[in-house]
Amino acid sequence: MEVNVKSIAHADFKDNESLDKLVAELQASGTNVVLGSLDKLINWGRSNSIWPLTFATSCCGIEFVSLGAARFDMARFGWEVARSSPRQADFMMVAGTIVNRMVPVFRRLYDQLAEPKYVIACGSCAISGGPFRNSYHVAKGIEDIVPVDVFVPGCPPRPEAMIYGIIQLSRKMKVERFFGGANRKEDRKKFFFEHPECAE
Repeated sequence: MEVNVKSIAHADFKDNESLDKLVAELQASGTNVVLGSLDKLINWGRSNSIWPLTFATSCCGIEFVSLGAARFDMARFGWEVARSSPRQADFMMVAGTIVNRMVPVFRRLYDQLAEPKYVIACGSCAISGGPFRNSYHVAKGIEDIVPVDVFVPGCPPRPEAMIYGIIQLSRKMKVERFFGGANRKEDRKKFFFEHPECAE
């Protein structure tokens, strides 16, 4: 599809000098023009309004619930809309122990999240199995089931640590690319290539 804009040839869209010259002409006549990356604008909006899917199964869930209380107030960051439906959430906050019987349900919830989707593993149980690591019924960390973006260690981690983990996820989202170059979907393809047992 060819894009035609008055006074700019189609071949000049990749030429920054032509755009800078056009901006200088417009600003000389008193017009305010801002040229920025659309990636930065989109990621600014996404990273400041990420909604968690609550998947709290044990004591880490109590710490996550306290994020919504007045003392920690996750609403000031734009995270207050904790969803119960994966179709309305941006990332999955896995807080607590994942037993082997929960793994198929956990995986199904992850698959139902809309792209781009993220996972934060909270607490030592979600990261490595925690104190139940040698038990026959507990998954030895969720990174073998789904791709994990941020790990928040602790048993259980304090609410401040969870806030820090979500801020790290927000920083990761701010540097992603949607138009050209590698993006989140490429990382997922690589993960499922390396872990074929997780792919459907």
